[in-house]
Amino acid sequence: MEVGVFGFVVAGLVVGFIVGMTGVGGGSLMTPILLWFGINPAAAVGTDLLYAAVTKSGGVLVHGRQKNIDWRITGWLTLGSVPAAALTLLFLHSLGSNLEALNALIKHALGFVLLLTALAVLFKHKLLAFAHRHAGDHYHLKGSSLNSLTVLTGVALGSMVALTSIGAGALGTVALFVLYPFLATRRLVGTEIAHAVPLTLVAGLGHASMGNMDWHLLGYLLCGSLPGIYLGSHLSGRIPDGVLRPCLAVMLFSIGYKLVF
Repeated sequence: MEVGVFGFVVAGLVVGFIVGMTGVGGGSLMTPILLWFGINPAAAVGTDLLYAAVTKSGGVLVHGRQKNIDWRITGWLTLGSVPAAALTLLFLHSLGSNLEALNALIKHALGFVLLLTALAVLFKHKLLAFAHRHAGDHYHLKGSSLNSLTVLTGVALGSMVALTSIGAGALGTVALFVLYPFLATRRLVGTEIAHAVPLTLVAGLGHASMGNMDWHLLGYLLCGSLPGIYLGSHLSGRIPDGVLRPCLAVMLFSIGYKLVF
């Protein structure tokens, strides 16, 4: 096996392992690693999107059998995210002839979303505590207002995911926790994964149609990530969350800062 191929398989193994242990979306880790390997930003984003669609499809099957998915919430999110992703892809397609501008835009957007993801990872418990503390007061919306806000959340996630491949994991989960504080954690996680699959699939196929895809690379990443997720899931909880989460946040923040500045 060539050194480069071996490196991609190991990258998939490491990212899958961390995702299995922490639940943090693979895009926030995989896309920066692909940039480090010298993959251009557009191809890194496109490849990672289909990588996420494949890996999270297995999660949907498991959560679906366990009835951990709220399909109504998934529908409202998708109503906003998929059209937003399509519009973002159209905008990126308009820049297709200017690859330098396209890659610069994706690189800087990726940096900003990584900074947001780092903050979401670091302050997740504080945000959850706030949501539960104020779940019954005037801040919490209901009915059509809550549905509208869920669609708007989907719009924001769809734009971020299509542009950077990041957002449907850590940011999407935190957003759902804030919007639906009474929903059980396992159902929120399952709902986020169910929403991420069609979003990443549409965005990934859109990037593939623009040539932003490396199919061989995708295969190498999946060869490593699938066993990595299995191992990480079984070791989840062995490392204290108070140690793992800050380390992960610092790493994401450092990468994001470097990409932006």
